Amino acid sequence: MSGPTSDVSVRVAWADDAPAIAALQVRAWREQYAGVLPAEALPGDEHVEETAKAWQESLGRPGDARNRVLVALERNRAVGFAITCPAADPDCDPVADAELMEFTVDPAERRRGHGSRLLQAAVDTMRADRFRRSVLWLAATDDDLRGFLVGAGWEADGAHRELEAGIPGAATVRQVRLHTALS
Repeated sequence: MSGPTSDVSVRVAWADDAPAIAALQVRAWREQYAGVLPAEALPGDEHVEETAKAWQESLGRPGDARNRVLVALERNRAVGFAITCPAADPDCDPVADAELMEFTVDPAERRRGHGSRLLQAAVDTMRADRFRRSVLWLAATDDDLRGFLVGAGWEADGAHRELEAGIPGAATVRQVRLHTALS
């Protein structure tokens, strides 16, 4: 006899998921960019509605058939999301190389298996789209995400970049690129 199982899953995001994804993204960005951007520049709850509108449009009209948004759920509550698409970096082949453009798990829901399920679903999706390799950019200071991905078989490929925040008093966001084979 088996015990009860958790009601957790990952699926393709629907346009109706836009408000939940937006709220999750705003919460995660506040944590991710604290100390990098000035506090007044971090998105607040007042940004959720306009972010949700952007998500609604994006989910309703993807720019490429291989642009995918996956959402990790616990029961019917979004606890994470991932975006997969063809890689756009100049040294990547958009036919063979995918990008895990965003990989976000709600800070309050980490270390509960959602990230592993979401990452596996993203990898399976990129394989189904016939990509052979995937890249992901992450903040150079995000040791937790880097450790998680390295533990899952990703590794640095030597590429790095600096993004200007475009906000007075904000530091430059330094990023490193990780990659993994999908085949």
